[in-house]
Amino acid sequence: MDKNIVREFEARVRREMDENIVPFWAKRTLDAQGGFIGRMTNDGAIIKDAPKGLVLNTRILWTFSALYVFDKKPEYLALAKRAYDYLMKYFWDSQFGGMYWMLDGKGRPLEDKKQVYGQAFAIYALSEYYRATGEKKAIDTAMQIFDLVEKHARDNQYKGYFETYERDWKMAKDQQLSAVDLVEKKSMNTHLHLLEGLANLYDVWKDEEVGQRVEELLKIFAEKIVHPDGTFCQLFFDEPWNPKSKRVSFGHDIEASWLLYRDAQILNKKAMTERIGKLGLKLAEAVYQNGMDNKKSLFYEAEPTGISNSEKHFWVQVEAVIGFLNAYQLSGRQEYFDVAMDIWKFIEDFHVDKKGGEWFYIVTADGKVDNKGLKVSEWKCPYHNSRGCMEIIQRLGEILTTKT
Repeated sequence: MDKNIVREFEARVRREMDENIVPFWAKRTLDAQGGFIGRMTNDGAIIKDAPKGLVLNTRILWTFSALYVFDKKPEYLALAKRAYDYLMKYFWDSQFGGMYWMLDGKGRPLEDKKQVYGQAFAIYALSEYYRATGEKKAIDTAMQIFDLVEKHARDNQYKGYFETYERDWKMAKDQQLSAVDLVEKKSMNTHLHLLEGLANLYDVWKDEEVGQRVEELLKIFAEKIVHPDGTFCQLFFDEPWNPKSKRVSFGHDIEASWLLYRDAQILNKKAMTERIGKLGLKLAEAVYQNGMDNKKSLFYEAEPTGISNSEKHFWVQVEAVIGFLNAYQLSGRQEYFDVAMDIWKFIEDFHVDKKGGEWFYIVTADGKVDNKGLKVSEWKCPYHNSRGCMEIIQRLGEILTTKT
């Protein structure tokens, strides 16, 4: 490995984070009425009175908390506190507990359902804010949400968690997270991010029950969610974990390949870490073989008959850079490092908005920006690309110190 190549790669990622992604969110997304704006178009127009989603706001809180832990800049801490204060004041349901799914532009509940996916990101963000600040109320709230999810959403018979609840934590009839998801009671996506949140919680607050759930969820991935042949994560399930979809989501597979391993490392049980490392490598190799467009970028989805969606989504590409760097670190195979660099080049060339800042959500197969994806929205947040930059910088630093 040429260390100059690694250093140059690291410098490009650091520059993108420090000069584009973070300044965009720090300077252009503040809402004068409090917190952060809900939506912005690709041309930079703020959509007045847009709804404010739980996923966006928890991901902003996680981002600036993690950035402060990463770089210790006081402005990041101030922005994390801004996000934390708004989340606790407006999203927290003081009557039934948990976080509302959606607010209107004035901070009033618009959709008061308790999506377990959203509660997972609240746990993730609050535990990271605790890591950054030591704020006891943040960790207490994270544990309170954990207890609510355990009490109401856990499937005590078949394990795992159901998707959607009404405001008072009665199970909702509609178990659909978003319009593109199947109406099933369990999903890979919710379990991946609940595991992510609980592992982060366990990392900063060594609660025994939280650790048990992290281990249980890792086993569910290894034994239920990942297809028996090990090449992809099945996406939707009924209560007893019968798969209900054959669709392959390359972004979720490559994200799972590194995120599951990171969560296993936090749990710190050798046998489980080794098991998940092998699982992650197999997922990464399957994406490398089946999900790539000329080894330069990732397609979005496939069915058993072949590629079904050739769009290039920003989060899929940046998760692939992390996932293939993780695969390189685990295997030493040069092609994984090389493809990570090539995908980063694709991001720079097609996703980065060099005029308006931040990244475009969707690029078509022929490299054109698809404006149906907003610059800021309930689902377009700083989490994937800022986390991606921090992960990439850290991993390249590790490679510099361990590889010749």
